[in-house]
Amino acid sequence: MNERKTIWIGTSAFTAAGWPGTFYPAELKPSDYLSYYSQHFDTVEVDSTFYRIPSATTTRNWYAKTPPDFVFAAKVPQTITHEQCLVDSEGEFKKFLAAGEPLGEKLGPLLLQFPYFNRQAFPAVDGFLERLAPFLKKLPKGYRFAVEIRNKGWLGPKLLGLLRERGVALALIDHPWMPRPAELLARIDPITSDFTYIRWLGDRKAIEERTKTWDKVIVNRRRDLEEWVEACRTFNQRSIAIFGYANNHYAGHAPATVRQFWELWHKR
Repeated sequence: MNERKTIWIGTSAFTAAGWPGTFYPAELKPSDYLSYYSQHFDTVEVDSTFYRIPSATTTRNWYAKTPPDFVFAAKVPQTITHEQCLVDSEGEFKKFLAAGEPLGEKLGPLLLQFPYFNRQAFPAVDGFLERLAPFLKKLPKGYRFAVEIRNKGWLGPKLLGLLRERGVALALIDHPWMPRPAELLARIDPITSDFTYIRWLGDRKAIEERTKTWDKVIVNRRRDLEEWVEACRTFNQRSIAIFGYANNHYAGHAPATVRQFWELWHKR
């Protein structure tokens, strides 16, 4: 991965309903989507790994279809984070890492996305950290890992201290349940590694009441993105690498969200 760059911004997945004929030329074959995508964006968050581990053939093809400075972020399978919740997951985790080996220097951060935990799962953050700490301790060197938490009350010294100790990034998400970036920065220092991982998720339920075809912007998120741009400038001044990924559910059309981010980033 090109260490001279400081910011990578892309979408969550490189295919979606509504993209052919809008982002992708209508005549373009699906097998050429990734090559076309990589001409416009320098990174992608691979969402499909959340549902199944790809074959080595698949990841070799991803490598071959992208330029030298392209970066793949990938979500750790949900069997590990949701179903097993880190218990007896070593075998599955090793398979996941092995599948990513053909990506070589193009392999970027790996995201452990956890669900919202109710009190039956974990009455407080302490129980979750007892589960998380030994898992993080065993993480192999040479990778970048990020952890996404959807319990906003857990964003405090105990969790942040553990992540800093292990050099794991706290994923920052734009989500209805979670604090806005200005609120978050006023309360804590969310940087726990030499990089940060940002996900523009949006309100899935609300936007799906209006559309499930991701061909155009449905919600004006300009002010929200301006707030994120300011936060990213702060991180940039601290020499923190930034990886950011937009979901279609954020505004309706993830490629447009990425383009708007860059417009705001270069504005000043």
